[in-house]
Amino acid sequence: MPEPNVVSYTSLLSGYISASKPQLCLWMFREMHNSPVLPNEFTFATAVNACSILADLQKGKQVHGLVEVFGFRFNLVVCSSLVDMYGKCNEVDFAQLVFDSMADKNVVSWTSMITAYAQNGRGNEALEVFREFNLLDWEIPNKFMLASVINACASSGKLVSGKTTHGAVIRHGHDSNDVVASTLVDMYAKCGCIVYAARVFRRVRNPCVIPYTSMIVASGKHGLGKVSIELFEEMIDKRIKPNDVTFVAVLHACSHSSLVDQGLEYFNSMSWKHGVVPEAKHYTCVVDMLSRTGRFDEAYRLAKSIQVNPNEGASLWGTLLSASRLHGRLDIAVEASKRLIESDQQVDGAYVTLSNAYVLAGEWENANDLRKKMKQTGVCKEPGCSWIDIKDSTYVFYAGNILFERGTEVLRMLKELEREMKEKGRSKGLVFVDVEEEAMEETVDH
Repeated sequence: MPEPNVVSYTSLLSGYISASKPQLCLWMFREMHNSPVLPNEFTFATAVNACSILADLQKGKQVHGLVEVFGFRFNLVVCSSLVDMYGKCNEVDFAQLVFDSMADKNVVSWTSMITAYAQNGRGNEALEVFREFNLLDWEIPNKFMLASVINACASSGKLVSGKTTHGAVIRHGHDSNDVVASTLVDMYAKCGCIVYAARVFRRVRNPCVIPYTSMIVASGKHGLGKVSIELFEEMIDKRIKPNDVTFVAVLHACSHSSLVDQGLEYFNSMSWKHGVVPEAKHYTCVVDMLSRTGRFDEAYRLAKSIQVNPNEGASLWGTLLSASRLHGRLDIAVEASKRLIESDQQVDGAYVTLSNAYVLAGEWENANDLRKKMKQTGVCKEPGCSWIDIKDSTYVFYAGNILFERGTEVLRMLKELEREMKEKGRSKGLVFVDVEEEAMEETVDH
């Protein structure tokens, strides 16, 4: 067998990526690094891609260090992959630094930067990068870039920008692409335009599982559970195989439309009929579904019976915690909170929800002790945030913050709404916080 060279090594690395074995790809890259063979730009791009798939920031930075050592710091292919890697590892500022250092950029590198912002909930910045790209006027956006821009519009609630991008999708002939159509469906649904979402979906010729799943999600979020079920059945009739995400979508729709029997039927058919093994996320939907329809003890037994590691079960126990508070089951609220704290996920929410459960049960001393423990351990609830898009300008509001644009006018309107609420009788079930009446009114304000 001839001695391996850079081509054979890089081909092997690419093969591992194609076979969904990024760990082996990085192992082989390390073996190559210990050999006399020097890597080229494609070798580095493949290794960085493996780090992206694993979302392994530490290994990604190590490979980045080697990129610098071997003189590829300004290489277009390598830098584009680094931007993508840092974005997938939630280090968007690092991605921006790499992007800014690039002497040459192409549509791939611009797409990577836009995607990095969009995937990390920084939609406004993603749209700003897209505007910069359009000013160049020397390359046209591809379907991947447009899909990322639409995602950015969805996450930031920018309907006007979304419609403008939809126009670009049509102009460049990508309106029948499954991925682009799915992002459009998602964007219109999140912006409250479910009719537009349905229109986009029905214009896709021979849609695959991706647009179907997006439309099922959209319908479910708008309370159209029966429409979600009809779409799911339509998929099955067309012999389109549902995946794990499809089942999350249809179970969620059944849960929020009180279609519990239909939801349980779909859940029980996952393995034997469709070959999809239920995961923690599917059990979470069923727990939520049972809890919403008053079958809380059944939901609790199901949660207890599932064998998952603490991190995977965090969402499940978070759902059960919220339900236990509403059903007045303090014993289960305590157990669910402990499970969440053990998982080191949703810790702030677990403390706050348990504290509120103590309040509803009249156990003020336990509630106060828990609040003190939060302060001692440095756990604090991230302030609530909401935003509204008016004339393509986004106004963001944080709980407890009164220093914002046109704040005086907004607060005046809130006071008027508060007065009307008091006249009509405010529902005490709307607020579950262990604070005095004056503080509760302040919370409603914000």
